[in-house]
Amino acid sequence: MTDVETFVAGVADERRREEARHLVALMGAVTGQPAAMWGSAIIGFGSRHYRYESGREGDVALVSFSPRKAQTVLYLTGGIDVYQDLLDRLGPYTAGKGCLYLKRVADADDAVLREIVRRSYNMIL
Repeated sequence: MTDVETFVAGVADERRREEARHLVALMGAVTGQPAAMWGSAIIGFGSRHYRYESGREGDVALVSFSPRKAQTVLYLTGGIDVYQDLLDRLGPYTAGKGCLYLKRVADADDAVLREIVRRSYNMIL
């Protein structure tokens, strides 16, 4: 497995690479946790163990992101609906069930982004 610095340095697009560096610093400052690779392309902060009634269990980052080719994806705890009050002030984005897609991280309001990260990191399920 690669380390975070090596992974970020290998992001082909210069803008995505700088956005990844920005998010590593922002998420690290908000969570107080070091960045860690989760798989081959996701950078996460903190972790929690989950167990479903079916018996399936595992570990997941409390907040994470992936600098993809077309956009940066933030993976959030608790589903996207619990962030709606913040998303109205974030700037341009699209969303999935638990993901926030940013075409340009620089277009997002940094203070709102910090609050989204804080809320995801502190959410208890």
